[in-house]
Amino acid sequence: MFQGLAQRPWHALCRLYLQHHATRVCQPCHGWQSSGTARNLWYSLPASHMPGTAAATQIHFYSSTSGEKDGPDKTSTSASPHKASASQPKPETTTAHGPSATGQSASETIHVKVRAVLKKRDYGSIYTQNNFITAVRAMNEFCLKPSAIEQLRKIRRRSPHDDTEAFTVFLRSDVEAKALEVWGSHEALGREHKLRKEVEREYKENLFQNRKLLKEYNDFLGDTKPRFGKRLTFLQGPGKVVMVAICINGLNFFFKLLAWVYTGSASMFSEAIHSLADTCNQALLALGISQSVRNPDPGHPYGFSNMRYIASLISGVGIFMMGAGLSWYHGIIGLMNPQPIESLLWAYCILAGSLLSEGATLLVAINEIKKSAGIRGVSFYEYVMQSHDPSTNVVLLEDTAAVLGVILAASCMGLTSLTGNPCYDSLGSLGVGTLLGAVSMFLIYTNTEALLGRSIQPEQVQKLTEFLESDPAVRAIHDVKATDIGLSKVRFKAEVDFDGQVVTRSYLEKQDIEQILHEIQQVKTLEELENFMLKHGENIIDTLGAEVDRLERELKQHNPDVRHVDLEIL
Repeated sequence: MFQGLAQRPWHALCRLYLQHHATRVCQPCHGWQSSGTARNLWYSLPASHMPGTAAATQIHFYSSTSGEKDGPDKTSTSASPHKASASQPKPETTTAHGPSATGQSASETIHVKVRAVLKKRDYGSIYTQNNFITAVRAMNEFCLKPSAIEQLRKIRRRSPHDDTEAFTVFLRSDVEAKALEVWGSHEALGREHKLRKEVEREYKENLFQNRKLLKEYNDFLGDTKPRFGKRLTFLQGPGKVVMVAICINGLNFFFKLLAWVYTGSASMFSEAIHSLADTCNQALLALGISQSVRNPDPGHPYGFSNMRYIASLISGVGIFMMGAGLSWYHGIIGLMNPQPIESLLWAYCILAGSLLSEGATLLVAINEIKKSAGIRGVSFYEYVMQSHDPSTNVVLLEDTAAVLGVILAASCMGLTSLTGNPCYDSLGSLGVGTLLGAVSMFLIYTNTEALLGRSIQPEQVQKLTEFLESDPAVRAIHDVKATDIGLSKVRFKAEVDFDGQVVTRSYLEKQDIEQILHEIQQVKTLEELENFMLKHGENIIDTLGAEVDRLERELKQHNPDVRHVDLEIL
């Protein structure tokens, strides 16, 4: 039945007819579709409901694929539905008769143009006919051997990775058919898959023992892999700064501890604890640096660069608990129970040596930060506040606090020597603890912000956005997210509205236009048109994917800090 017209009252249809009586043509209705194929269009209008104002009405139906309307000599008149042959598309006419009020018969014709549409295909809940699968997945999921897979059809597809060429895939339907041929039934394949899962589970249970045996094997034969990577890490940049700080702070702790044992000064005790905290925290930083240079693995696809922030965060907590906490405790005890202090001469000498050594470490950290800030084009203050390199920042702040702490401790000890009041020395211990607490709070705040995935500077985001928008294939950029994933490595994500005409032209520029024109001229049926559109439509989608890869590659080349790019097609 003609959807839409069949549901309307017949007097409404007559009003429609009278409105178009002058032209005798009804305009196309975009919502009307055939219940059959596009070239087999017929509809029936019940004559028993025709009003008495019209004796007979002829309604011509023709589709957009049928060409020009035929003449009146090819129009048939009937009181029942008629079908036009699919091989000979002609205008179709349905004539409905009804009793006339005047007893006379009349005949009018309404032409209705019906849009030809492709019948919607039901793919079902699971459609894998055209899905691709790699050889590794085929062997794992369908328990096939490489020799069985080699017999299947091979398809070369472009790689989503910049450093990888095109790779070979297989049709999932072919792999499924081959698996049934090898194993005989789905039940047998399921049993084999279950058996392999059990073997894999047993292997994972024995993984610890296997690693232990592998370690013993490597220790016996020797590891031939080069070990220069981690060594070079501690010979330059932040690693060098941390190693220098560890050596100097370790020596300072030893001599300050001897001075405290000799004098019993609360300020000297605080300085000894301060140097011990610095030594332990910088050893933790060295561990974080060594872990951060590890290569990404399947469990950590974005690498281990955040290990430096984690180590710096733990270092900040350690400074607060060990350094500030013990200094406050010893200062409060000294105020509550003041004790006489022995000669402070040796303490002054050790503090002077600590001032020189801590100052030297501080200069090393400052020079390294200035060098790194100059490379990135930011100021010294911005580099420190944005925590581009947490390890160097920790050394800088700890050594700054150490120099200020030595000056504060020496001043309070001098007041104690002049006045003979040990309370000044205890106040110095409280001052050093407060200084360490401020440093630890700053480190905890900056490293927590970095671990949460903070955004990069708005100027950098604008620069990246403008670069993408300047490309001819891009019409607009939406939902831009650029986050710092550690060590100034940026992950960029955006939704891109591509210009379909530019992408299609990019595809056509690589094709033989005359060949495509010849294919168009050979199209005679809807099936041939469908195959033509499906072929070139898939190729255009591949071209769109290639455009995405090109934009990601160029974005990384123009912005070395951008390591991971995710462009979503809008």
